[in-house]
Amino acid sequence: MHTGTTRWFLHWSGHLVYTEGVQYLAEQAGAYWLIDLVASWCPHEKIRDEDFVVRKLTVDANHTAIAAADDGNENALFPQTIEFTDFPPNEVTLYLTEGTPLLPNEY
Repeated sequence: MHTGTTRWFLHWSGHLVYTEGVQYLAEQAGAYWLIDLVASWCPHEKIRDEDFVVRKLTVDANHTAIAAADDGNENALFPQTIEFTDFPPNEVTLYLTEGTPLLPNEY
């Protein structure tokens, strides 16, 4: 379990830095696409001016998913349907603060 970070990882776009915990999640789940997804949302008008954003990926047993973002007070900002994913069925939450995605226990 990750609590804080000592290493930062630069996203290929050059516009996003993420933590060891997010790196570990992407590595273990084969889900670097999830970091790409978070990076692609950052310029969205409903998200770019928020200081804190909660991102949740909820995966169903049928391998579809909902990737949602809210302002931390459960006010929806930007939902997205993913028609297929091999991400393990479950839910994962990432926080985005100051342009950095991190796991909740790294916050």
